Amino acid sequence: MDTTKIVIIDDHQLFREGVKRILDFETNFHVVAEGDDGEEALDLMEKHDPDVIIMDINMPKVNGVEATRRLVEANSEAKVIVLSIHDDENYVTHALQTGARGYLLKEMDADALVDAVKVVADGGSYLHPKVTHNLVREYRRLTENGVGSGSRARSGGGSTATTYQQVEIRRPLHLLTRRECEVLQLLADGKSNKAIGEALFISEKTVKNHVSNILQKMNVNDRTQAVVVAIKNGWVEVR
Repeated sequence: MDTTKIVIIDDHQLFREGVKRILDFETNFHVVAEGDDGEEALDLMEKHDPDVIIMDINMPKVNGVEATRRLVEANSEAKVIVLSIHDDENYVTHALQTGARGYLLKEMDADALVDAVKVVADGGSYLHPKVTHNLVREYRRLTENGVGSGSRARSGGGSTATTYQQVEIRRPLHLLTRRECEVLQLLADGKSNKAIGEALFISEKTVKNHVSNILQKMNVNDRTQAVVVAIKNGWVEVR
């Protein structure tokens, strides 16, 4: 298996060292360089040709979003994962529009970091589960005046029971198993693999297997796409 070359850009040395230590445990990861400002990102990209750049969003000279924009303009093939303390959808949307392929919160656990690097290095996208949940809520808010309110208006009296019955019927049991439907709902709730395992009393490895099966059956590339498709089809509730 090919080695994934990684550059870490973060102005907090202790945090940067912690990230490096986590990644160094992975046999196929190699941290080739570190920097403490977005201004260094382009130079390090040209010097080391990394596969993935892990980029802090808040830095004193050039922030992570601006550095990502410069990398994209320079036609860099390196894929950027933004790190942030902000879970607001405006930050996330701005970072993704600029060209980031992943968005992680600094409250992430080690497994989330490793999973994100693997997914992004393979050409996918990865969002922290909490970020996914916030984006889904915003998507629902923006569409409520259309599909959402129309559905409620047609239901008339006793609409709550009717709506829940319709959602239950529309859930993709023709496509997913009942357990996979439960996992999909918890993904929409913004739960991590560990939290899903605890909620369903199954191992984290089993959760990962379920998520992999869901993505394959729904023909999507990542968890976020799966949740968005599920929302559009009424297969999950946004709570």
